[in-house]
Amino acid sequence: MSNTGADAGSSLSAHRRERELAEATDGRVADVLVVGLGATGAGAALDAAARGLDVVAVDAHDLAFGTSRWSSKLIHGGLRYLASAQFDVAHESAVERGVLMTRTAPHLVAAQPFVLPLTPLVPRAQASLAWAGFRAGDMLRLAARTPRQVLPAPRRLTATEARHLAPSVRSAGLRGGLLSWDGKVTDDARLVTALARTAAAQGARVLTRVRVLELTGTGARIRDELTGEEGEIRARAVINAAGVWAGGLVEGIRIRPSRGTHLVLRSERLGTLPAGLHIPIPGETNRFVLVLPQGDGRVYVGLTDEPVEGGIPDVPDVPESDIGFLLDVLGSVLDTPVAREEVVGAFAGLRPLLDTSGHDGRADSPARTSDISRRHAVLTSPDGVTTIVGGKLTTYRRMAQDAVDAATAARGLPAAPSPTAALPLVGAAAPGRLRALSAPRRLVRRYGTEAEAVHALAAADPALAEPVLPGHPVTRAELLWAVRHEGALDESDLLDRRTRIGLVPADRAEVLSVAREVLAEAASVRP
Repeated sequence: MSNTGADAGSSLSAHRRERELAEATDGRVADVLVVGLGATGAGAALDAAARGLDVVAVDAHDLAFGTSRWSSKLIHGGLRYLASAQFDVAHESAVERGVLMTRTAPHLVAAQPFVLPLTPLVPRAQASLAWAGFRAGDMLRLAARTPRQVLPAPRRLTATEARHLAPSVRSAGLRGGLLSWDGKVTDDARLVTALARTAAAQGARVLTRVRVLELTGTGARIRDELTGEEGEIRARAVINAAGVWAGGLVEGIRIRPSRGTHLVLRSERLGTLPAGLHIPIPGETNRFVLVLPQGDGRVYVGLTDEPVEGGIPDVPDVPESDIGFLLDVLGSVLDTPVAREEVVGAFAGLRPLLDTSGHDGRADSPARTSDISRRHAVLTSPDGVTTIVGGKLTTYRRMAQDAVDAATAARGLPAAPSPTAALPLVGAAAPGRLRALSAPRRLVRRYGTEAEAVHALAAADPALAEPVLPGHPVTRAELLWAVRHEGALDESDLLDRRTRIGLVPADRAEVLSVAREVLAEAASVRP
């Protein structure tokens, strides 16, 4: 351990990037090249490095730049997939949820309670079906061997109990509620950062702002987006984990993106929320709008499942139709509906679903993207590039393992079995140790065992201890930590991914100058 409180091997910085990019393009041949540093790509880099392989992992933008930062922040147990008879997907989700909550990331993933309010819009038959589903979800927990103390049992609520957990719900006609539990990650982008840093600690070269111009089974032609210089990275095995952009790198891969939109509200608009909400979507038997308190002065409301046609943007737009739909469903259970002007932010992510339709893009095509299986697929091109698509945030680890298994097998590369189901991520520790840390609980939930070091930065300098934005808990010390140890290279990395301040455009604009000051200060100090 260094005197900064961070493991030097896991620390990502501009200086480390510059050195390792030079190494990666000096003509040597790596064992594995991973393209894409979302959850699956960072997970694949970790999986391969943890097996003792020499790994280079690149992304054209930043860690968690794409779909991985736009999720509902939930680590699902697979309940939704039971309803569509995808029993293997449901079980896999429950198992991977348990791995995260009990072994690899208990500092980042914890139990989240949800209330389904039984309003007059929820018929008794639908309530009975939902209750049966929650009980089935608890059986998934049992089958995955996740302890009861980690995920409590579902139970029925009286109207009084439901109002206590969901005080903004309309009381007229409320006949009770259903309480259920699932996993929730503190921040999906922070999970990806932890994965990338853990991969770096295992020896992987993790390189952001490195765009792949051409990909083959033996490597890639790349461009350093910071300097414009081009080069070549050579590798014995290549994994394409570029998500919705995967089809642009390898011929024959067809992605059918699905847009998931969330709204951002100020917490005071809905009052104290001890639990999240499941709000049934009218006319649907197994889809809900979710109300997700974040603990940082914000609440997310989502999500949609809409097909996307045309090109894939770097940052998806949020159509007004999605906003209106979510507000309508949310308003169906509230005393006072949320007005459009009370939506302070909105974001959308594109799920990289594998298109299994006919070659004309229409034959045998599902009517809705919500009907497409969430199973992941591993595909190997004729020249040996292994592509991983589909799946979801919860199952990133298994997806990464399968991708590395396939890539090493396709290229005849010896590799040990994956150890990642028992490999703690940076900051992870047993619950007792986490509780004993001398740092604010909010920092522990974001940094785990590194919380004390982040807190010490603020304690040593009062200027670093102040929140960078009124009403939001992030401090200047956290921005500095992100530059020194988490690979943040510019203000977008700081505000949009290492912290989530940027989800509210007005907040982002207010803090932009502070982010630039921190970057300038960090650059003036030699490593």
